[in-house]
Amino acid sequence: MNKALMARWRASFLTGLAVVLPGVITLAVVKWLFGTVSSFTDTLLFFLPYFVSPKAIYQDGISGPMFWHWSLLALLLAVALVTVIGVLTRYYFGKRLIAWADHLMLRVPVLNKIYGTIKQIDEAFTSGKKSSFKTVVLVEYPREGIYSIGFITSEQADVVEKKTGRKCVCVFIPTTPLPSGGFLILVPEEKVVKLDMSVADGFKYIISIGALANESAPSPLK
Repeated sequence: MNKALMARWRASFLTGLAVVLPGVITLAVVKWLFGTVSSFTDTLLFFLPYFVSPKAIYQDGISGPMFWHWSLLALLLAVALVTVIGVLTRYYFGKRLIAWADHLMLRVPVLNKIYGTIKQIDEAFTSGKKSSFKTVVLVEYPREGIYSIGFITSEQADVVEKKTGRKCVCVFIPTTPLPSGGFLILVPEEKVVKLDMSVADGFKYIISIGALANESAPSPLK
């Protein structure tokens, strides 16, 4: 009797967990993203303590993390500022101002290395060049006989080709379920299997831990 009761409870619990888990994970990711972004955007409201009591701004009444509604206001302000900068890039004055700021950042010691690297990565993903994610591929990683899904980020690895004598491509292998990190590997071109799959579907496949295999199962390009 007890075993039957435990079996029913276990079945009900697992069913409920399957229903609740996607929503809980989604909310947790949104909360984490909001907290991470707000830790930067909150600084935009540096002037707020001059007009509002700190007790109404900060959770501890003095400094530190703000109440969520102020963080939300800071996030909206950041969105507005980014939009304004985007509009300015359409005009000569805005282009000159951004070019001046860019030149200034590249002349500051230490910062210029970090800023220059990030700028190159940003241009790679936004310029539509061959270095951006365009092709979903299948590679044997981390060893032969085990396959991983990755994305070609560059088909030019001249330094490696000179050393190895083989044409290699740069492949980014993202982590799952959150592809915010990953590994960069260089694979001989003949070892890369290109898939008939869009980049969006590739990320869906990875984020879902393969659960969307029936909807977006990858197949090699012929």
